Amino acid sequence: MALRVLRRILITIVATLAVILVAGYGIVVASSFNAARKAPFARIVPTDLKDKSVSQAPGTKFSYIGYEFEVPWSDLDETQTKFYPTDKPDKCKVDLHFRSGLRLLVTAVPPREWAKTFVTEFKTPPQKVDAAIKSDYSFVRNMHEVTPDRMHYWSLSLDVHTREMFWLNVKSVALSNSAASGIFNLENQDYKGFQQGNPQVRQDGIIVSLYSDDGSVEMIFLQ
Repeated sequence: MALRVLRRILITIVATLAVILVAGYGIVVASSFNAARKAPFARIVPTDLKDKSVSQAPGTKFSYIGYEFEVPWSDLDETQTKFYPTDKPDKCKVDLHFRSGLRLLVTAVPPREWAKTFVTEFKTPPQKVDAAIKSDYSFVRNMHEVTPDRMHYWSLSLDVHTREMFWLNVKSVALSNSAASGIFNLENQDYKGFQQGNPQVRQDGIIVSLYSDDGSVEMIFLQ
């Protein structure tokens, strides 16, 4: 999902820049209002989890695609385990199925994937990208902090409109339906990240994205 979201965001960036380049000030202001209206989750910002307790249920430890992790389930159906991409020897994603019906998708993402995307797809000079994107975590954190209430709709600066529309559009594309029940901060001594979805609200899935200097990992819990 992580790489697929990146591709969708690239399309969004191109569309946003196109609007700014061809539109006058009045259209740009109207576009800002329209972008805010069409971003249903854009007002949701990260908060801290209220329940940080660790499950005491017997669990299973796994080691896949360069990461070790433990889940509180012991009914893995190994016959359904799949690795991706299927056409390349180096795998970056594993799909785990459990007999209870639960499913876990784990994807390893190389470090500074956001920065690499801007350099390769938009031919942006690396030094400018490095100045704008300090890390994947900081990029996502800035995205999460944008809300329609914080936009400067009547600013006379097109740069302000361009920046705020960009962030709002990126946020509306990047967030999953799970984010409707909340976005939560996650942190330990090795990783910082976010969780989309409140575990106390029954829903189809919860997405956990964890970032470090060595790369990031995305975990999607499905039921």
